[in-house]
Amino acid sequence: MPDKKKPIKKTEVSSKPTKLELEKEATPKKVDPRSTGLGPEKPERFNFDRLAVKIPEDRIPPQSVEAEQSVLGSVMIDKNAIFRVVDTLRPESFYRRSHQLIYITILELFSRQESIDLLSVSAKLEEKKQLEEVGGRTYLANLVNAVPTSSHIASYAKIVSKKKILRDLIDASYYLSQLGYNEDADIDQVLDAAEKKVFSIAQKSFTHEFLSLKDPLAEAFNRFDQLHQRAGTKLRGIATGYPDLDNKYLSGFQKTDLIILASRPRIGKTSLALDIARHVALREKKAVGIFSLEMSTDQLVDRLVAQEGKLDLWKLRSGNLADHDFDVIQQVLDDLSRAPIYIDDGMSSNVLQMRAMSRRLQAQTDLGLIIIDYLQLMEPSAKTESRVQEISQISRALKGLARELNVPVLALSQLSRAVEHRSYAIPKLSDLRESGSIEQDADVVMFIYREEKAPPEIGIKLEGQVIVAKNRNGPTGHADVYFREKSATYESVSKRFDGAEEIAFPDDQDIMPPM
Repeated sequence: MPDKKKPIKKTEVSSKPTKLELEKEATPKKVDPRSTGLGPEKPERFNFDRLAVKIPEDRIPPQSVEAEQSVLGSVMIDKNAIFRVVDTLRPESFYRRSHQLIYITILELFSRQESIDLLSVSAKLEEKKQLEEVGGRTYLANLVNAVPTSSHIASYAKIVSKKKILRDLIDASYYLSQLGYNEDADIDQVLDAAEKKVFSIAQKSFTHEFLSLKDPLAEAFNRFDQLHQRAGTKLRGIATGYPDLDNKYLSGFQKTDLIILASRPRIGKTSLALDIARHVALREKKAVGIFSLEMSTDQLVDRLVAQEGKLDLWKLRSGNLADHDFDVIQQVLDDLSRAPIYIDDGMSSNVLQMRAMSRRLQAQTDLGLIIIDYLQLMEPSAKTESRVQEISQISRALKGLARELNVPVLALSQLSRAVEHRSYAIPKLSDLRESGSIEQDADVVMFIYREEKAPPEIGIKLEGQVIVAKNRNGPTGHADVYFREKSATYESVSKRFDGAEEIAFPDDQDIMPPM
């Protein structure tokens, strides 16, 4: 009889928990305090540094071993070749580990002003016990023999640098994909980390070169000649609409300049800024971008209409208007509709967002001026230990924005209360609130000073001045203005009242503005 097949026993899976499972159960689970309603409302800052960065292993990263070998060989056969690549290539620019070690050794010799050749490099590597790791003296000799001349080292270095940038972009793409999966992180922090990652690659690839004086000298002569031909008829910069200010001190707002306009509250910073914006848009035909962190778009529009039509702002906002006022309003609205003024009253409170929006605006229009109302309401791109450091970071970023876009940036600023404790409330540079770096970074600092002496029934306060307290490229002094309170607008005294009486400043030099 054939043997009966023995039934196959089924392997039973034990329901008894393993030691590892018991340890996991014994470990207390972390409870998110935000889920209990007891924690802070704002999410904690996510640590983006812990995100891994790697190049996918399924493809060979961009590299050029031949170019790396040519760079190293050129440096070892020509003592002057290192000067042509030391500012563009770093050890991590090389793909091969052995090439990185050789270049680090070359940089060490260069920093000590020692000769760089086959013998010195091999001796240094042997001293560091890395000679065999890089391939020995034979490999170093092959590097030297493979390059007949060092005249093309700049081209070799450019190839090595390009390959490094491509590898960094691959790293960045992997890093950005991980950022996208971190749903617990704050979205603003995620965007900031992503932008920093990409910008860091661009900064590493950028090289600075000296500019020969010969080239800008030729351009300077043509510029001086053009300025001479149009002297008295056209300003060098963007006109503000205040002749005394433009002709005596500023020659208009200059490109790349950071201009600070400061005063205590209720003196009229926004009014003066809008007056300048109207002139630039309507008379100079240049686009103006306004970042309003304090007032809404409707409030700014009300002020613009009142200023342009010389209307009573309060009656305009309350609706107590006469029939003939609507004829003026209709004409003003028609004029302002053609003014290239663009307003953002949203959440663009940091320079990163402002820079992105300004770039787009510049690409679409002939951007002439950016206005920010006001500086102390801005947020830094990164948190710091104190508010003073944050304001310093913001002021530097605004100066960088002006240079990057090649347009003037007018930033409004608050003054400290110290100005109110003096017998004459005339502002000084030390009154700039929260940071001395505002004064350092600004090209022009202007203060608004106004005395309350005019009869209130006429709605005009004559005793006012715009004080140019700092002017990096010109004189300092003051321009007389008068404030039309009902329409919330400043007008130049020279336009309306020739020979108007100046404010009598005290003789105390400590509180007297620079003239």
